[in-house]
Amino acid sequence: MNARARIPRGSRATLATGLCAVATGSSLLALTGLIDGTTWLVRAWVAIVLVAAVCAGVRSVTRSWWAPTLAGLLVSVAGLVVRYGAPPGRIQVLPDLGALERTLATAREGVTVINQSLVPMPGVRPAELLVVTGALVVLLVTDLVAVGLGAPAWAGLALVTLWFPAVVLGFPASAWALAWTGLAYLLLLALSAAPAAAHSDGGRRVGTAVVCATGVVVATLVAGPVIAALPGWASLRLPDFGTGPVGPLQLSDNLDLRESLGTRSGQVVLRYTVVGADGEPAPADEPSPGASADPAQTVTARLVGPLRAFTLTSFDGQSWQRDDGDASGTWEPEELLTSDPTIRGSAPDATRGTIATVQVEVGSLRERHLPVSTFPRTVDVRGAWGYDELRDEVVGQRSTFDGMHYGMVVEVPDLTADDLENADVGDPGDDGASLVVPATSHSDDIAALARDLTQDATTPYEQAMDLQSYFRATTNFQYDTRVAPARSTDAVWDFLQSRRGYCVQFATSMAMMARTLGIPARVGVGFLPGDNNGDGLYVVSGRKSHAWPELYFEGSGWVRFEPTPAVQTGAPPIWSDPFTAVSGPGNQPTEAAPSGVAPSVAASQPAGRSTTTTAESTSDHWVTVGVVVGFVLVASILGLTVARRRTRTRADLTPERAWLRARRGLANRGVTWTDSTTPRGVVATVQDQLRTVSGSTLSGPPEAALVALARTVERERYAREPIEFDPDELDRWVDELVGGVEALLKERPAGGTSATPEDAEPGDLVRGG
Repeated sequence: MNARARIPRGSRATLATGLCAVATGSSLLALTGLIDGTTWLVRAWVAIVLVAAVCAGVRSVTRSWWAPTLAGLLVSVAGLVVRYGAPPGRIQVLPDLGALERTLATAREGVTVINQSLVPMPGVRPAELLVVTGALVVLLVTDLVAVGLGAPAWAGLALVTLWFPAVVLGFPASAWALAWTGLAYLLLLALSAAPAAAHSDGGRRVGTAVVCATGVVVATLVAGPVIAALPGWASLRLPDFGTGPVGPLQLSDNLDLRESLGTRSGQVVLRYTVVGADGEPAPADEPSPGASADPAQTVTARLVGPLRAFTLTSFDGQSWQRDDGDASGTWEPEELLTSDPTIRGSAPDATRGTIATVQVEVGSLRERHLPVSTFPRTVDVRGAWGYDELRDEVVGQRSTFDGMHYGMVVEVPDLTADDLENADVGDPGDDGASLVVPATSHSDDIAALARDLTQDATTPYEQAMDLQSYFRATTNFQYDTRVAPARSTDAVWDFLQSRRGYCVQFATSMAMMARTLGIPARVGVGFLPGDNNGDGLYVVSGRKSHAWPELYFEGSGWVRFEPTPAVQTGAPPIWSDPFTAVSGPGNQPTEAAPSGVAPSVAASQPAGRSTTTTAESTSDHWVTVGVVVGFVLVASILGLTVARRRTRTRADLTPERAWLRARRGLANRGVTWTDSTTPRGVVATVQDQLRTVSGSTLSGPPEAALVALARTVERERYAREPIEFDPDELDRWVDELVGGVEALLKERPAGGTSATPEDAEPGDLVRGG
């Protein structure tokens, strides 16, 4: 029998392609120990099934050995470009001119993620692209060799490539990966070896092949562990690559808003303890927002705030440039270092604020700028370190090193919103460098937007809070480590249009908009407070690296704000946290927060290790295998899925989505508010507009729904931990609120009210809160 005679035809060819798809999808299970999550696995399986169906369909209408593979290749390329080349936050059906460029950029970012990650690496979109691409290449090669060329035995070499990462790195793969792959491969061999013309005993031959293949797999699974336990079989250990750290971390001082953010290292860069003036260490549990009106009562890492390494002032419209400062200043260990000249050089004073002692041990951090608190602090460090008064930085002639120790006594000022409310803009003494706005094609548009957002603000502090509220609302912006390709010469304007980015984009945009309002602003770079391990030791990893804006106020100096959404940063500082202002004693909510079956988890949360246990992962493989097998059945019930759209929408409802639905519903009825209006301000704004239009305000269930919805959105934006909520409750609140407003407007007297002209419409009376 020649090779051509062994090539499957007809239904045998379709079955062979299906077995190639099963073997490829099963081989992907070998990567589950290397990549977090299962989303990438499910998407890879869907792509494998679709491309396999294309190959089988083309092969059913042609006898060409290469045409099915070519068709599958074209469909694969088109699908990858459409799926991974879409602009961030948009669904793309047909690729545009920049789709291929974005796909290649995502692939390059995926290579960076793999090179910089520890095992298991996060299953982020760039890494997912590389895995799906590799799986489709293996499928096409396997199908071409086994079905197109009629050599199924050689197809196993293509399947082995998906096992190389786990074998080389020495990470065990799931037993089910071996079972399903081996079974599909043996059935493929049996199908190709069975005579095509033997119809009389075809059932017996197929049954024998299935039984033999299953027996081999079962025998391998049973005997494998026993044989591996014998002396000599397990003595060889492969090189252990990829399990250790990728090298010391250094903060970038050239922040480019055009660059996407690669996966940040999980290496420990700092360890530190925080002790109050009474000598008591920080509690294991951070206080909840608003738990204490007096921050001096609890000394924690959050009170001390982020540890800033350096600041950036010069921005050219795309990236920040680091200017060489004067770090020749010297100091004594007991003298305060601060940008405030009135207390610089003095000793810490408990009458001016809360005193906290911080002892730091450096880990995998190589940085010439010493991470210190943003507040006035003493610094006790060995070595050649100088002080830059203008930038308030401690700069060394050599970098930090593993095991290095230094200490600080931090004077945390009792700064509140009331202190900043009437503060004037100050002069930081940098010759206007912190007020420079780069001249770009959209600098005037950015200035106009800043003025529009802060049109109701009467002080610089209120302007800053309006800007922060605008950026922190997840209905306006989404935290995303990917940056869309440039569309103009102004990176800030591109971010304001795409509304997706990470901390650098948020910090830069708020700083530039503050400058257009005449408020000096710069960007600080360092690390967010560490995680308490329960023994009073705070641990900071590379994932805590962060950037934030600092604005200068007379009498307070440089003040940190936090425009990056809470999903990445948690609660903002107490002086810029409206939630803290309304949650102190005497301001507790009168209703309990809505409850739900599970806490909310933001989709933009940075990738980290999966919390799934090994046992759960093993059981998940059964579920995902069933998903692949039942793919065709899922397609047949799409009609039911569409019919249940309302139920699905309710199940996916979050406080921010409910807030957006309510806003759109009220806007259709002439009741609106600006993006910078806080949820609590919206309550007053809606009631004022309704009073002006109809002469009365909401009451009863509609009023309660408005207040409850605003409170829930406020808690989601500013609470340190994800809140629990009930999607059905949110849906009911939206319906009651919109229905109540509509009913109130319908009851409006035909002749108008004393406060409204007879020809006034709700849309004519819109104003910000």
